Amino acid sequence: MVTFIFWPSLTLTAVSIGGLLMCFGISMGRKLSSYDVMLFIWLEKTGKDEENIELEGPLGKSDAVNKELVSLERELSMLRKNGSIDPFGLYLYGLVLKEKGSEHLARNLLVESVNSYPWNWSAWSELQSLCTTIDILHSLPLNNHWMKDFFLAGAYQELRMHNESLAKYEYLQGTFSFSNYIQAQIAKAQYSLREFEQVEVIFEELLRNDPYRVEDMDMYSNVLYAKECFSALSYLAHRVFMTDKYRPESCCIIGNYYSLKGQHEKSVMYFRRALKLNKNCLSAWTLMGHEYVEMKNTPAAVDAYRRAVDINPCDYRAWYGLGQAYEMMGMPFYALHYFRKSVFLQPSDSRLWIAMAQCYETEQLHMLEESIKCYRRAANCNDREAIALHKLAKLHCELGRLEEAAFYYKKDLERMEAEERDGPNMVEALLFLATHGKDQKRFEEAEVYCTRLLDYTGPEKETAKSLLRGMRMAQSGFPSMSAEHFPP
Repeated sequence: MVTFIFWPSLTLTAVSIGGLLMCFGISMGRKLSSYDVMLFIWLEKTGKDEENIELEGPLGKSDAVNKELVSLERELSMLRKNGSIDPFGLYLYGLVLKEKGSEHLARNLLVESVNSYPWNWSAWSELQSLCTTIDILHSLPLNNHWMKDFFLAGAYQELRMHNESLAKYEYLQGTFSFSNYIQAQIAKAQYSLREFEQVEVIFEELLRNDPYRVEDMDMYSNVLYAKECFSALSYLAHRVFMTDKYRPESCCIIGNYYSLKGQHEKSVMYFRRALKLNKNCLSAWTLMGHEYVEMKNTPAAVDAYRRAVDINPCDYRAWYGLGQAYEMMGMPFYALHYFRKSVFLQPSDSRLWIAMAQCYETEQLHMLEESIKCYRRAANCNDREAIALHKLAKLHCELGRLEEAAFYYKKDLERMEAEERDGPNMVEALLFLATHGKDQKRFEEAEVYCTRLLDYTGPEKETAKSLLRGMRMAQSGFPSMSAEHFPP
């Protein structure tokens, strides 16, 4: 029977493994068992949590320093040389070296641990955190095992290789066809690819299969929030509250619910509650930063986003939030730095390119050519908000590039027609194309746009009539009746 060991990732505190184990009558002369390691980790975690709260409070940054790392390493090294250390001891040794900053040696020990005992997912998770590049990941001498596939799928996700991660999880689903975990990870990969419709379908199925599921449901709440599905988010918040209200995921879901209602103070209260339960909850820090932005409390927003990037420097949402906060404070150079960080991490997200383009447009920078480049990238990244094409047309018009402006106005018009959208952007596009067509003596094309403008009731209707009259006179050969053509 296969046994899975799930231990949380831990940071070693200033305690001696020899001292702790000897307190419980465990001799360092005998082989270090998995029970010994588990006992040590439980004790050091309790001590670490208490020390953190004493130093900075439940949400504060900890300056706790491990003064015993050298002795811990010496003891574990001796056990390894004597051959009296098992795969769990190797895992613990890897944690010590990781804490010391010896990442290469830590990777080697964790590889040795998972090759000896592949079912310790905590060791795989620690190894994953040390694989910061694809080259490091591919250089690991791992044995072939189905746990390796789970590890690679998760590592691809962390390295932002979302399509590769999705393919690996879909492959695993062929073997573990009823695994809710794999389904949730597929949803996570599709969420990163912004395929919200598929994500919603998967989470609905997960809730049907496991009505009391709380894990990963905060991601589902993000999708419902983005789609402004108020009733579905309200139902989900009530459901997780009744299931287990003391889970960080539950607090984040309820926080999203209050945010969608516009009750930002209550939303912050629940995100802070999530952080009291787990101060490394990345989503809570990032979402709390968004709430502070809505409340115009930019210093608090910056602090929350910085805590998020401290936990995970690859979280593009936190970098994007920092860019927004500094833009609100009128500091576009700082904002641009953070927007660049976010687009580097998530180059397929059109919103990030648009934010950077708007930053280039500010009066302090006024770098319109760079702005145009960003809007082009956004247009090529499936700009769901339909901002990029319109902005490209306006910028080209501002720079006097009328043919390029006409090209983008036509593209924007085609998209609005396909999506059956109407509004001021359509009126603006029709007016420009009608005027440009008349100026270029493409009268038939201009008449089509003018005819469409006649369906509106605003001043654009009178403008269209004036353009039509002018084109008919030009085609009939009569001179213009404008005042400037008459002699003084």
